[in-house]
Amino acid sequence: MDAAPPRDCIPAWLRDRAARFAGRDALVHPGRRLRYAEAEAESARLARGLLATGVGKGERVGLLLPNRPEWLVAWLAVVRIGAVAVPLNTFFKSRELGWMLRHADVGVLLTAARFLSHDYLGRLEEIAPDLARCEPGALRARELPYLRAVWVLGEGGRPWARGVEALAAAGDAEPRVDDALLRAVEAEVAPPDPAVLLYSSGSTADPKGAIHGHGTLLRHSAELAALRGLGAEDRIYSPMPFFWVGGLVFSLLSTLQVGACALCEDAFEPGATLELLEAERASIAIGWPHFGKALAEHPSRESRDLSALRGGNLPDILPPSQVPEDPELRATALGMTETCGPHTWGGEGALPEALRGSFGRAFGGFEHRVVSPETGAELPAGDVGEIRVRGPRLMQGLHKQLREDVFDADGFYPTRDAGCFDADGVLYFQGRLGDLIKTGGANVTPAEVEAVLVAQPEVRAAHVAGVADPDRGEVVAAAVVLEAGAEAGAEELVRRVAKELSAYKVPRHVLLFGSEAELPMTDTGKLDRKRLAGVLAERIGAAGRS
Repeated sequence: MDAAPPRDCIPAWLRDRAARFAGRDALVHPGRRLRYAEAEAESARLARGLLATGVGKGERVGLLLPNRPEWLVAWLAVVRIGAVAVPLNTFFKSRELGWMLRHADVGVLLTAARFLSHDYLGRLEEIAPDLARCEPGALRARELPYLRAVWVLGEGGRPWARGVEALAAAGDAEPRVDDALLRAVEAEVAPPDPAVLLYSSGSTADPKGAIHGHGTLLRHSAELAALRGLGAEDRIYSPMPFFWVGGLVFSLLSTLQVGACALCEDAFEPGATLELLEAERASIAIGWPHFGKALAEHPSRESRDLSALRGGNLPDILPPSQVPEDPELRATALGMTETCGPHTWGGEGALPEALRGSFGRAFGGFEHRVVSPETGAELPAGDVGEIRVRGPRLMQGLHKQLREDVFDADGFYPTRDAGCFDADGVLYFQGRLGDLIKTGGANVTPAEVEAVLVAQPEVRAAHVAGVADPDRGEVVAAAVVLEAGAEAGAEELVRRVAKELSAYKVPRHVLLFGSEAELPMTDTGKLDRKRLAGVLAERIGAAGRS
């Protein structure tokens, strides 16, 4: 009798999904509809091709593909045979892409030829000119020393690369890799085996590669699906890229856990997105705050039937009954790549007044410790310090870093997040430690100042950073975006804020921007506060010289 892989491994989990939800939509893109049975069958064929071309357990396989059904098929094919998937940022330029391919020791790359304005094959040749002199499947490039094969999805190939269809067909060539051999390979995949090498956005330093195993991905995504109340009838829209932990674990895997459908598109465009939400009867919509406003303000919004929506984090398009009037009473969570997504959870819907501004409690076996950033000594409840975390859903480690350089002596991971837990174990997040502004010997948390600014009726968004000052070390500066048609001067905003904050927290400089698109963001849509400080300093300096 054939051995069956453990249930906490993706091979068995995938076959179970395909059996239970065979004809249901797993992932819908405007260009294609992929059902659960198709995801299993197509990934099995590609997996047999990978095995036939020499890919085995532990091999690093890069995925440079957009959020489409092909991404899911490729990812499943890689991890079901015990290889390690390395999702790559589709917005990377040559330098960034080359760094990550080399750092991750990628041996095989599955890539789109092009996506939007990006020519990936051209970038690969720019990174490694030696590729042009290589035979397909036998690559030898000093700049990418581990890379041996590139398989391309789409037109515009190169002599040194082959099409993904040829890879899928390789398993059928003699000697054939049949389904029996595939099952034998899958039976050797264990829950602790690494499944994915996920990189952080790297806004302040080179990205870090977090290693997560099969068991962690499946258990964490299953618990997140339960906490969110997801069901098989849900159709969940999310623009979060699958190369990011939020896109892979929180959006995609949590959706597949319950037999629901993931909705995705190549790029956010309010009109097209509204059309997708309506046509597919989206029940949950996730995105960044400016997405919600853009959808709500689009001319076609009023004619769109979004009555199926019941949840998500885009309050501008949700039913009023689902949206707390006060933004600080919206439930939220705190997470990171290293913790496979959220490590605290605040629930769904509105928070009671007593939990205003909180980020939930630990779940999934996570434990927390708050320590002094200076001494490492543990702090009592209520004191703000660095949050450290450990537990079964924590990453196995950081690629190419010694364990003792990653975790402390008790196995806690220093997150570099600042915050405190109250006596009931509720988290109050204060921001990144590196974001704290030290002005005249006092610490200022950007989030606190931002909250007061955003509370002003004319302010749509506010982002705060520290700018160098010869007398005080740093001073508080703010980038403010006003609501459409609103008027408010910088001096007036400073005057109002001064009524609610201590003097050292009041921005010395408030600079108005036309939109958030003018502010520096990471590829995952987060504010790049370090770059923002530079932008603010430049504008302040220019104003002083004029």
